[in-house]
Amino acid sequence: MSAVDKIKNKAEELLGQGKEATGEATGNRDLQAEGQKDQASGNAKQAGEKVKDIFK
Repeated sequence: MSAVDKIKNKAEELLGQGKEATGEATGNRDLQAEGQKDQASGNAKQAGEKVKDIFK
């Protein structure tokens, strides 16, 4: 996994955490759900990159 990909995926995960927390604090369910989706996406991308690294 390239360092750039790691940073991008982690940034997406952290952005999702921020959105989720903001949505929870403001009662905005849509923002909260979007944050959860972003976190899941970032985690899935990280897992996919790790699998690719195994087969290199």
